[in-house]
Amino acid sequence: MYIDDTIAAIVTAPGEAGVGIIRVSGKDALECVNRIFEPAREGTKLEDKVRYMVLGHIVEKTGDLDRHTVDEVLCVYMKAPHTYTREDVVEINCHGGYLSLRKTLELVLKNGARLAERGEYTKRAFLSGRIDLSQAEAVMDIITAKTGKSHELSQKQLEGKLSGKLADIRHAVTADLARITVAVDFPEEDEPDVTYAELIESTTKHLLDIKKMVNSFEAGKIYRDGLRTVIIGKPNVGKSSLLNGILMENRAIVTEIAGTTRDIIEEYLTLDGIPIRLVDTAGIRSTEDVVEKIGVERSKESIEEADLVILMLDRSRELDSEDLDIIDISKDKKLIVIINKQDLESRMDEEIVRKHIDTDHIIHASVINNQGIDELKTMIKHMVEGEGLSTDNDYMINNVRHKNALERAAKACEDALESLAVELPLDIIETDFKNIWDYLGEITGDTTSETLLDNIFANFCIGK
Repeated sequence: MYIDDTIAAIVTAPGEAGVGIIRVSGKDALECVNRIFEPAREGTKLEDKVRYMVLGHIVEKTGDLDRHTVDEVLCVYMKAPHTYTREDVVEINCHGGYLSLRKTLELVLKNGARLAERGEYTKRAFLSGRIDLSQAEAVMDIITAKTGKSHELSQKQLEGKLSGKLADIRHAVTADLARITVAVDFPEEDEPDVTYAELIESTTKHLLDIKKMVNSFEAGKIYRDGLRTVIIGKPNVGKSSLLNGILMENRAIVTEIAGTTRDIIEEYLTLDGIPIRLVDTAGIRSTEDVVEKIGVERSKESIEEADLVILMLDRSRELDSEDLDIIDISKDKKLIVIINKQDLESRMDEEIVRKHIDTDHIIHASVINNQGIDELKTMIKHMVEGEGLSTDNDYMINNVRHKNALERAAKACEDALESLAVELPLDIIETDFKNIWDYLGEITGDTTSETLLDNIFANFCIGK
């Protein structure tokens, strides 16, 4: 990716709107826009009105005398380095219709700019040193945040809370590495600059700090992606009624006919700031119906992907082999059992359930009468909070890439401690410390490859 040319893209969402914005960034941004922009007030120049909106028209010139007004716009020129990319930036505020934006962008591209690639504005901000890689990733997390708390965590990361914590650990590792290097390079010194005991103490602290960050991942992932909660059970036990009851709307079709739900239905909701991805599945049973059989297989796949399983049982029917099979495939997951239809006479032996499932999370409900739904919501909230879900942690990890890098850094710490315990030569231990330093640097982008950068920014939208 060339960083010395000028790029342009529509940075607002597609569709009809009051305003649509085209951002032009690069050393020729001002010259490019000046070729097609005519200020409404004679004598006005964008370069003389830095950071001021200037009213004018985007004009297409097809000859010496032929000219065509494309749109009435407001343009603002922002001078480097005080911009998002640290380059010269011009933003053209058009009317939000598709044609106005598309035609204006075409003219910008004809006059010296090229179309921006996905995430290229943010990549330029990273390459210019305005933000690090973890902050760049936080930009997309803010855009895709589904709750106030997930937005808060992403905002903390963009502000550099995570970067600051990593910098503290990395600075301490650097100090240790420097002392080890001195001891290796100048072995003739009578008094070594560092002892094995000192290195064991500092490395143990590095390891504890890193593991604390790793342990925040599960909670951070829930805030980012939502707690994937899958409702399972045999047909006609009340799964779709439960979905509708939790959402407080008729999202799923409910009938007395077994097998009504034949595919996955997924909805988002928020419980006291905790994002929940609620999944209603097809009833699990043996069937010869081809379509229903596909739905049953998808239900079983959903269990494997679930963070939390809600198993529904019908107390008005005796437990059979199909119920026991469902219990068996879900018992190793984080599980809540709902014994539904409390308004009907019981024919189910609950002791059999308790023998097969080691859980205290059992709710007696009558979903059709809204009994047990509030208790379920409270139980989900308490189960999640029990995992340490709190936004008080300024550097909560919610990115798989960050987690993997931290795990490798932790492993390098453990390798270093093993070597220090048996007092291996410091030049061997030096390698472990260099690995710790490199792995932590991958998160902020201090030690990374162009291929990794391309993969990260390829997930961004073109306008960012």
